[in-house]
Amino acid sequence: MFADDERSLQELMKIELPRLGHTVTVCPDGLTAVAALEKNTYDCIIVDLDMPGKDGIGVISHCKEISPDTEAVVLTGKSSMDTAIAALRHGAFDYLTKPCKLIEIEALLKRVIEKRQLTQKFRALQHQVLRLEGTPQLIGQAPSMQRVRVLIEKVAPTNSTVLILGETGTGKELVARALHDQSTRAENPFVAINCGALPETLIESELFGHRKGAFTGADDHRVGLFEVAHGGTIFLDEIGELPKAMQAKLLRVLESGEIRRVGENKSTTVDVRVVCATHRDLPLMVAEEEFREDLMYRINTFEIDLPPLRERIEDVPALARHLLSRHRRGAEAELAEDAVESLRGHVWPGNVRELANVIEHATILCDAGPIRREHLPQHFDSRQLQGAAKQRRGVITLRAMEMEAIHEALDRNEGSKPKAAEQLGISLKTLYNKINQANELEKTA
Repeated sequence: MFADDERSLQELMKIELPRLGHTVTVCPDGLTAVAALEKNTYDCIIVDLDMPGKDGIGVISHCKEISPDTEAVVLTGKSSMDTAIAALRHGAFDYLTKPCKLIEIEALLKRVIEKRQLTQKFRALQHQVLRLEGTPQLIGQAPSMQRVRVLIEKVAPTNSTVLILGETGTGKELVARALHDQSTRAENPFVAINCGALPETLIESELFGHRKGAFTGADDHRVGLFEVAHGGTIFLDEIGELPKAMQAKLLRVLESGEIRRVGENKSTTVDVRVVCATHRDLPLMVAEEEFREDLMYRINTFEIDLPPLRERIEDVPALARHLLSRHRRGAEAELAEDAVESLRGHVWPGNVRELANVIEHATILCDAGPIRREHLPQHFDSRQLQGAAKQRRGVITLRAMEMEAIHEALDRNEGSKPKAAEQLGISLKTLYNKINQANELEKTA
């Protein structure tokens, strides 16, 4: 935004700033500038110190109150040091004295852009540090995992939107990180968000940001995660949980590359590569009118299907040793043969996430020695469970019988959930719900 009461300067900036690649709003006085700030957020404002209605210092103070990330520059005919100090004390980034050359304005705006880019990278690093738990790695040599690696290698250098499919706990975020790390955006932010973990009332603000006062509780200006991820990758986990209203807004962002902060009329352009993931059956959700068909096709430019752990049992020992090494940094990760046998024999309904919990449990019990079968969670061995269940048919619970039937159906159909659901006489959605409920109960057990 450029605010000055000199008409000749107004006309000049309307022509020259767009020519330099900037979008500009020109205001003839301080009150008009304040009104513009109430409607939109700007990367930078250039304001004259002496203007009718409200002076430049007053405009800057108001700007910093409602949009603290906006950089401010004072333009004044008074070249005294007192003027510069006053402007800086009120939050100005710099000041220019009249008459100033266009090249000076251009150089200053470049510095503003550089500062904002550094701020953005710092926020992205903060976001990553809060989420980071060890170095992510895709472990396993099963043919299905080899194929996943090939697909990542093929699509990572492109800007295509990727949809990662797989059951809960299979490592979808690790695949998203691998896509980012092998892309041309690797030096820029990677930002992950779980769409199912946020209340519907907050997810728009989290993704796109909001201006101060946009809604009850919006006490400060907030930068959305799409802006934090500018130049990099945003990972939208559990995209199937996104509310219908937000699906339409996400579709608009994917098609236009523009976001609109809550409470603003002005759109902001972002350069972000979008990677999505879900454990849900999106075509089924489309058929049941729970997910937009146009959004499903838009996010599914390239699909990567992650295999469940039970379909790559040969990878379990290597995964277990890798997870163990994270708990025993600098020490050899040892697994006794009886523990490996039990790990191989489990059906892993919770996939790699369940394995991580099992290894953490065993690490706590085994002290410094190798992990043995007795260090695994009680009643862990699936074959022991099945034998015990057959001996206790009179007291087995209905839920346990359901899960046994589900596991048997999955085994008969080589892990195919649609075929298993058809054999069981239930919908695919019901099958997913029962598996998810069982996983949650196992976590809290």
